[in-house]
Amino acid sequence: MLPAAFAIAMGTLVSAVEGGDALGPALTLVAVLFVGMQVLSPLHAHVGTNLGDVLSSHLNGLLLDTTTSPDGIAHLERPELSDDLTMARDFDLGISGPPMAVSMGFIAGGLAELIAGAAQAIVLFGYRWWPPLVLALAWGSTHWLLRESAIWRDRQTQEVMEAQRHADYTYRLAVDSPAAKELRLFGLADWTVDRFADRRRRLVDLRWEATRLRQRSVRWALLFVVLANVVVFWSLARDAASGAIGLGLTVTFAVAALGTHSLAFGGLNWALTLGAAPTVDAVLRLDAPMRAAGRLQQRGARPAGGMPARDIVFREVSFAYDSSAEPVLAGVDLTIPAGTSLAVVGQNGAGKTTLAKLLCRLYDVGGGAIEVDGIDLRDLDLESWRRRVTAVFQDFVRYELTLRDNVSSSHTISDEEVRLALEQAGAEGLASLDTILAKGYPGGTDLSGGQWQRVALARVIASVRAGAGVVILDEPTAQLDVRGEAEIFQRILAATRQCTTILVSHRFSTVRRADRICVLEGGRVIELGTHSELIELGGRYRTMFDLQAQRFGDRMEDPDVISLV
Repeated sequence: MLPAAFAIAMGTLVSAVEGGDALGPALTLVAVLFVGMQVLSPLHAHVGTNLGDVLSSHLNGLLLDTTTSPDGIAHLERPELSDDLTMARDFDLGISGPPMAVSMGFIAGGLAELIAGAAQAIVLFGYRWWPPLVLALAWGSTHWLLRESAIWRDRQTQEVMEAQRHADYTYRLAVDSPAAKELRLFGLADWTVDRFADRRRRLVDLRWEATRLRQRSVRWALLFVVLANVVVFWSLARDAASGAIGLGLTVTFAVAALGTHSLAFGGLNWALTLGAAPTVDAVLRLDAPMRAAGRLQQRGARPAGGMPARDIVFREVSFAYDSSAEPVLAGVDLTIPAGTSLAVVGQNGAGKTTLAKLLCRLYDVGGGAIEVDGIDLRDLDLESWRRRVTAVFQDFVRYELTLRDNVSSSHTISDEEVRLALEQAGAEGLASLDTILAKGYPGGTDLSGGQWQRVALARVIASVRAGAGVVILDEPTAQLDVRGEAEIFQRILAATRQCTTILVSHRFSTVRRADRICVLEGGRVIELGTHSELIELGGRYRTMFDLQAQRFGDRMEDPDVISLV
């Protein structure tokens, strides 16, 4: 509101000079308003930036809630949601648009300018009724005439989204540590930077083509604005010359007329349509479909304490991922007696890991049912069942936390129990419990792949001590040598003796130690039995076992090797 007040104060000062009145009050008012305008301008900018930071935090919070609230994980793998997820996740990187703090700075400043222009147009009503309307329409027409230059309508095209995904991917390759070794070893650093620059440049070109000012729109806007100002200022000059209005009022109305330019097209439109609106839209668009895609069927809430006491049964279980039309599992029938160990083997893509994920209730079965002690898994309370299940997957998480927190996870167990779990997993002596397992922290350290796997296995043992009764091991020792794997698995079996254990592995040195072995192929169980029974059967298991045994060659005469294989 200060520019409108300043216009009035200027007119008052000129009137005081013209009338020979005391100038002190008028000069003081002008000075106060002038200083206020100078101070508030940078203050507006800071407030806008702060609003952007607050909104950014709010959007990130909404996105975290959207992605983590669903009980399942299918919503994170939906192809039709991946583009919006990329935009929503990386909106503050400046890859797809200006960061939120920049956008909100323009939006806040644009809103302040609009109000200032409207306030000065109201002052102009003191002169005549039509000048503020003419100027408001003229300056306001720029919003409409230049609208084509404010909206990136085709930002959702395949070309735009592909360029954005590639820019995001190469950016993460460069700034995240997992790829650092290979980028340097294979000389890919320049390639990564060039690829990012190429895709980012493509985004800039597409945005420029969509939002650059069009000559025809600019000409029409210029014509309307010039004509409106000529008419208004001609009228002011005529009335001032004829004495219809005094010099002070002439100054006030002239300053107010000039100030109505704040109503014009500006950064507000650009920031709303290019920066803020697409991001907010993407976050809000994701909420409903993600919650629906990740929702699991929950037909009951029976507690799962003490389960399984009898068995876990897969009855004609079928399942297919959203990204594939082919089923991964097609009518799996399998019974796992409680307290026993079952190894699942098969070729890559046979559905071994999918079987484990369904048992963890990360997805709903597509057909059939999984029963625990005769009760459908969907009738059990989800939280209660998941407290009974613990797992190590191939892509287990390496938390940048202390060794203690990496093992205890969400369980409340004593340091002595943490040490015992580490010892049973063969991970004792790696570091103190208070050491952060990441080199980016003071006193932090990193572990080898095999050491990390032992920590992940200790996490499973800690969960068993906290009450878990079903243990799932999905390639739990892939980064250990054969002898180390056999030793660790022997320890795991001892630590989880009372549990129902499902092991997914390609190594038969480990597989043969399970009570029973299941062979998956084509989404079905084709063989089931003990190691000896399946060897004697001479089927698919025997073929895979013999192929792996041949790798040992002449070393098969070594008694230690024979015991492993």
